[in-house]
Amino acid sequence: MTGFQWRVRVYYEDTDSGGVVYYANYLRFMERARTEWMRARGYEQDWLRAEHGLLFAVRSVHVEYLLPARFNAQLDVSVVVQEVGRASLTFRQDITHADDLRLLCSGTVRIACVDADTFRPKPLPDFILKEL
Repeated sequence: MTGFQWRVRVYYEDTDSGGVVYYANYLRFMERARTEWMRARGYEQDWLRAEHGLLFAVRSVHVEYLLPARFNAQLDVSVVVQEVGRASLTFRQDITHADDLRLLCSGTVRIACVDADTFRPKPLPDFILKEL
């Protein structure tokens, strides 16, 4: 499946007292990259909720932190669909340093498609499945 890449710059607010990206912020970078992946395919999350009554919620995450990212670095966050379920998507996401392509962080994120009102699993719509 085709990959997607999104670039982010590390701001001071993203770092801890040691000047290193705080571990939870890597998850924020991954979330933003998945949102931009959807946007690049023409799907805004507010539109999906309003028109189709669906939301995407993180079901599980596995992350490996390999090297630190520091203030003002530019990072590339990749999004690759690994698995498509009836009501879920599993993504592989890597974060690399944009200058030298060092792998800093790697993760697998499973997203559930849920009904916006009940938060019960909802099958992925056909128009999204055809994009995959």
